[in-house]
Amino acid sequence: MNPSDRRYTQDHEWIRVDGDTATVGITEFAAKQLGDVVFVELPEIGRTLERGEAFGTVESVKAVSELYAPAGGTVAAVNAEFESSPELVNDDPFGDGWFIKLKPFDSSALKELMDAAAYDTFLKDAE
Repeated sequence: MNPSDRRYTQDHEWIRVDGDTATVGITEFAAKQLGDVVFVELPEIGRTLERGEAFGTVESVKAVSELYAPAGGTVAAVNAEFESSPELVNDDPFGDGWFIKLKPFDSSALKELMDAAAYDTFLKDAE
């Protein structure tokens, strides 16, 4: 997928919209900061999330980090691959390493998130 298809939070989550479904994950930067991921905890399907609400955790050899919803919505799917392959977070954070899918979701939140260029600038300014 093209990076311009995603929007980003300051907490390093991304969201990508495909029709009426939004897919959520963490950025490559966040995955590298975490180190080797050993466990992922995700919400139950059907849970309703508010924008900014913690919805799960990622445990790595370095730390445990919370995941935050970049938009409100209902959890329509979770990535079951993490049960046997939590390393997908590190190996493919923008592809197979997605966390949840929201449907329906609050698309108005997207305009408040960073595009790829703004996120790159955000990372450079944080250095």
